[in-house]
Amino acid sequence: MPQTQPNLLNPSSESSELGAQLKSLIARAEEALVRSLPPEDTAPIELHRAMRYAVLGGGKRLRPLLVYAAGHAFGETGSRLDAPAVAVELIHAYSLVHDDLPAMDDDAMRRGRPTCHIVFGEAMAILAGDALQALAFELLAHDVDLGVSPARCVEMLRVLGRACGADGMAGGQALDLAAVGRKLTLTELEFMHACKTGALIRAAVRLGGLAAGASDDELSALDRYGHAVGLAFQVRDDILDVEGESAVLGKTAGKDAAADKPTFPSIIGMAASREHLARLTQDALDAIAPFGERAGLLEELARYAAARLR
Repeated sequence: MPQTQPNLLNPSSESSELGAQLKSLIARAEEALVRSLPPEDTAPIELHRAMRYAVLGGGKRLRPLLVYAAGHAFGETGSRLDAPAVAVELIHAYSLVHDDLPAMDDDAMRRGRPTCHIVFGEAMAILAGDALQALAFELLAHDVDLGVSPARCVEMLRVLGRACGADGMAGGQALDLAAVGRKLTLTELEFMHACKTGALIRAAVRLGGLAAGASDDELSALDRYGHAVGLAFQVRDDILDVEGESAVLGKTAGKDAAADKPTFPSIIGMAASREHLARLTQDALDAIAPFGERAGLLEELARYAAARLR
């Protein structure tokens, strides 16, 4: 493992930027996404345009990176990681399209440009999200390069499905809608975000491990890592919502406070939120410590999730 240990309460500028290897994996994910999406000049053209707009408009690509990093930790660097990496990003993109709708978070800006429903209308945005979700499972089920046993492929489909449903993102979004204007406890807030944000992050890490042939004990360690990183990501998001600027974040800053949503700073305060973020990041690093240098990319991503500026 790298020897540099930045202060997790005051992350260094270096930990807020990704290294060369992870940047190259972002490029790989982008290429795989472009290949996987339907061409925008084939019918139904407007639907395909909306799907590509939702997916290819930038983004951190954290979830595909977690798939690749987990796979790399167990010696897999080939094309069998591309399908799960694409699948989790398609699910993430669909969730953002639906979250931005007026009936949900009602946001007009995402990744520095108008949201999908602003450009294509609400009906087409809903259909684009539905189609992206379906495409994610289709790709994961039929990718010829995946190269895992039928039983493990079914398990990967189960992991992704669970992350999307009532025990994952959909359930977390329902809890989020019900929490507006309420004073949640820290335990309630963490449970909500472990579903809404954390479930897909945990799934990304586990999918990378499954594709690479990780053992049950190794998958358990990856689950602990993914749980901690997922919550750390959300704590950092809540801090940025208070401190960040819309032009930097690529989305509307201060939106949660304006909507009277419970956040980590609103419940435990900013200083305690920073301390909580540091503890979660350390929990993630502790979970993968037994993997040694193999987990270098996972360590880098844990530090990045806690230090990112957008």
